[in-house]
Amino acid sequence: MAPAPLTWTIRLYQALTTVGAPLALRAARRRFEATGGPMARLPERAGRTAQPRPDGPLIWVHAVSVGESLSVMGLIEDMVRAGQSVLLTTTTATAAQLAAKRLPEGALHQFAPIDTPQATARFLDHWRPDLAVFIESEIWPNQILACETRGIPRVLLNARLSEKSLKNWGKRVRTAMALFTRFDRIMCQSDTTRTALIPLGAPPAHCSTTGDMKAAAPPLAFDAAEAALFTKNLGSRPLWVMSSTHPGEEEVASMAHGIITAQHPDALMILVPRHPERGNEVETLLQGQGWSVARRSQGTPITPATQIYLADTLGELGLWYHLAPMACVAGSFTPVGGHNPYEPAHFGCAVLHGPLYANFAMAYGAMAARHAAIEVEDATALGLTVAGLFDSARLPVLQEKARRFVEAATDIRAGILDTLLSLKN
Repeated sequence: MAPAPLTWTIRLYQALTTVGAPLALRAARRRFEATGGPMARLPERAGRTAQPRPDGPLIWVHAVSVGESLSVMGLIEDMVRAGQSVLLTTTTATAAQLAAKRLPEGALHQFAPIDTPQATARFLDHWRPDLAVFIESEIWPNQILACETRGIPRVLLNARLSEKSLKNWGKRVRTAMALFTRFDRIMCQSDTTRTALIPLGAPPAHCSTTGDMKAAAPPLAFDAAEAALFTKNLGSRPLWVMSSTHPGEEEVASMAHGIITAQHPDALMILVPRHPERGNEVETLLQGQGWSVARRSQGTPITPATQIYLADTLGELGLWYHLAPMACVAGSFTPVGGHNPYEPAHFGCAVLHGPLYANFAMAYGAMAARHAAIEVEDATALGLTVAGLFDSARLPVLQEKARRFVEAATDIRAGILDTLLSLKN
C-alpha cells in the first residue's frame, strides 16, 4: 500500500515548525526546568548529544513517560538479549530517572528531540537507527517523515488512541491517512483500536491486535532486603496502598483512611504520589488534617504511631505492592484516565480503583469480568471496602484472582520481537 499524499495541513506544520524551531525549543526549556529535568541534558531536546552511537544495529524506541517506558522494559531486555543495541527516548524527567535504574546494559537513554525538522535531523544524523518504534500514541509528523526519507522502518507499537483523539483524527481523515500509511507495522492493544485505525489509513495487512504490552511487562523490581526490614517492622498491622495519586486524590485517600482507622485503629496507609516532587505539598496537606506521617524520602522511620507512610520516591512501587495485601490504583478519582492495574496484580494484591479510568478501560473491563478488580465510586466507598476486606475471607480470593488474571495474560513479547527484528534495516 503506497503512502497517502501529504496534505496542506502537514506541509503547513512542517513550515511552521521549521520557522518556529527557536520558540519550540524555548518552550521545551521552560517545561524541562519546571519538571526538574537535568539542565546539562537539555541539548538532547534539540537533537544534540555528547554520547557516542554504539557500533552495530540500533533500535530506537520512543516512549513518552513512565507508564509507556515500563510497558516496554521487558521488550527492551529481549532486544538486548537478541544482540541489538537500543536507544530509549522519553520526554519526562521521571521517565529518565526510571530509565537510569531499569535499562539493561546495552540500552541507552536520551531525551527525545522536539518535533522540528532541525532537531529531528540532528538526532537521526547522530544515532542512525535501523528501526524506529513509537509507543502507544506518539505520532510526530516530522519524525515519521524524516525516518521515511532516510529509509528507516517505522512501527507504532501498543497503539492506543483515546476517543477524543480518534474523533479529532476523524475530522482530518486525509491528514491521518498521510501519517498512518507511513507506518510499516501498527500493533494495537485492542480490536477496537484496530477497527478505528483502518479507516484512518492503517494498512489492514500490516495492522494487527497484539494485546496490551503493559500486561506482558515483567513484575516491578524491588529490594528484597528492604522488604524484609519493612515486614519485620510492620508486623501484623493492617496495611493498604494508595498508589499513583494526583492532586485532589490525597484528599480521597485521607478521607478513606479515616473510615478505615475508625474500624482498624492501627491500620497503615502507604501513599505513593505519582510525581514524587509533590512530597512537600502532600506532607503538608496530610499533617494539616491531623495525620501522623512518616516520609520515605526523608528517611523517617515507621513507628507504632505512624498512620500514613508517604512513599515519595521513584522506582519503589514494586516494594509497596510486595508488602501490601491490597492496593487502590489512583489516577481514577480525577480525570487523569487511570493507571496500570497489572502492576499490583503481579504481586497478588487485591486491586481497587475509582470510576475514571478511560486510558485503562480495556484492562479494567477484562479484570472486572473475571472478578479480579473492584471499582469504588468515591472516598466513602473506598474506605468501607478496604476496612471490610481486612481479615475477611474475600481478600485472599481477590488476591488470587488478580494474580491468575495477570499470569494468564498472553506473553506477547516473543512474537512482537520477531516482527520487529524482521523489519529493521
